[in-house]
Amino acid sequence: MEMQESGEMYLETILILSEKMDTVRAIDIVKEMGFSKPSVSRAMGILKEGKFIKISDNGEITLTAKGKARAEMIYERHTVIAEMLMRIGVSEQTAIDDACRVEHYISEETFEALRRIQEKRKKNK
Repeated sequence: MEMQESGEMYLETILILSEKMDTVRAIDIVKEMGFSKPSVSRAMGILKEGKFIKISDNGEITLTAKGKARAEMIYERHTVIAEMLMRIGVSEQTAIDDACRVEHYISEETFEALRRIQEKRKKNK
């Protein structure tokens, strides 16, 4: 399933929130992302339909294995790109903001090259 940038952002947010909180609900996503309740509700429906998340009867949102894999991939891209940008002198907030945009569009080839550079740098430290 081809996923839009917004879907990836939701998955990444659910992943991050699930690491901070015992349970994640739609209202937590609303607060974190600053989106309206109807927008989040619609997105959760789409993610549930795509089998990226499960929503319990009490409204708890959890990532499926498929959703977690996708969220972790996006989050790794975000982290690597932000770190690389900061390393070349970009301010932290700008690097984070830019990484958030780039992570959804960068090719696998380019990302793997960045990751290799980062891993080589860490080994040489």
